[in-house]
Amino acid sequence: MKLGLGSYAYRWSIGIKDQIPAKPLTAFDLLDRAEALGLEVVQYADNMPLDRYTADDHHKLYEIAQQKGLQLELGTQCFDADEVDRYIEIGQRLHSKIVRVALDAEDSHMPVAELAEQLRPRVDRARAAGMKIAIENHFNYPSPRMVELLEAVGDDHLGVCLDVANSICANEWPEETITLLAPWTINLHLKDYEITPDPYGVGFRIHGVPLGTGRAPIAWTLDQLAHCPADMSVILEHWLMLESDGLEAAIAKEQPWIEQTTAAAKTIAEGR
Repeated sequence: MKLGLGSYAYRWSIGIKDQIPAKPLTAFDLLDRAEALGLEVVQYADNMPLDRYTADDHHKLYEIAQQKGLQLELGTQCFDADEVDRYIEIGQRLHSKIVRVALDAEDSHMPVAELAEQLRPRVDRARAAGMKIAIENHFNYPSPRMVELLEAVGDDHLGVCLDVANSICANEWPEETITLLAPWTINLHLKDYEITPDPYGVGFRIHGVPLGTGRAPIAWTLDQLAHCPADMSVILEHWLMLESDGLEAAIAKEQPWIEQTTAAAKTIAEGR
């Protein structure tokens, strides 16, 4: 496994929606964090949109990444053909091998045949640029529908960015999601979660924990992906929630969480 840092590991330090820190982390800061963690890849997701950076910035990111021995990947949220085209172009500047696209509820309303028709020319462009498009299973895009889409496009430069926990929101238990999507997986998002009963017996909540301390079937997941190339990037994330103690408290927890997650991932990788 080629372990990498996902920008969502620093959700609160980067800022999201109405929660913006006084000094947000930049795309360049993530390179320093990944190097300090001893990781090999940085994947910029939609919480750090690289189309807001200039072409010169993109070239500079690549140069610095090369100096640090890091490989770069990038991605966007929800399918927009023009935006995917922009990200393929940015990916060329970063020498990325993966462009991740997360499909969600809005995309599920588009007929599979129509989405496949729009994807085909983007996959062709990605192939010409030396990249693959990895569709991430997100909160409200059912995995059976994703399989239907993958089969409709039928191209080995379109695969899955498999997230071990996202599809719980789509009414799928992880073992179901992973079994369905493992054959198409070309990129992995690794995180962990716990399920905590409400103290008054009113249901329960699913919340993030550092890797190796929760219920995610990590070892079983990796067994299902044994067919994947040994150098497939495995991107580390976590679901550290914003609690009542506020943004600064959440930011203060992010670094310890990603350090613990990285250490656990390295231990797991050593045994494989």
